[in-house]
Amino acid sequence: MVVAAGTVVSLAVQLSDLWGNLIDEPGDSVQYLHGGYDDIFPAVEAALEGKAVNDRIEVRLEPEDAYGDYDETLLRVEDRGRFPDPIEVGMRFAGDEEGETGDESELVFSVTDIEGDKVILDANHPLAGMALQFVATVVGVRPANADELKNGTADDPHSVIVRPM
Repeated sequence: MVVAAGTVVSLAVQLSDLWGNLIDEPGDSVQYLHGGYDDIFPAVEAALEGKAVNDRIEVRLEPEDAYGDYDETLLRVEDRGRFPDPIEVGMRFAGDEEGETGDESELVFSVTDIEGDKVILDANHPLAGMALQFVATVVGVRPANADELKNGTADDPHSVIVRPM
């Protein structure tokens, strides 16, 4: 069986920056539903079309093809008193960001620094602004079941979605 629309694809994935520094080491396989369901980067999905088990792909992802450009408007400096004790770098908080249309959307902010009575928050994806090398080997392909097709995602509880957040 080959990778085509309506198949669930299992991949062994290695993600690195363009200098070869591993970001995500090979480990358990990830699964996604193939066919434009937004479960994986479109450039990766296109490269996998027609591939079979044991086939390998290498795709260079520019920031706009992966997690987007780094957006400085997603940085915030907040008063330390607005946060619980203890607060540490790496903690995450949900927050609203008002868009130009007046609509609000919920973002996840990570604490990136604490300077005295100020907390620096960043809602960019940690890999935003980075070009990436995505290497994957197809380890399984199967037909999607009716529920997967209806829901637009692979049912496997170990599925990992590898797409922009």
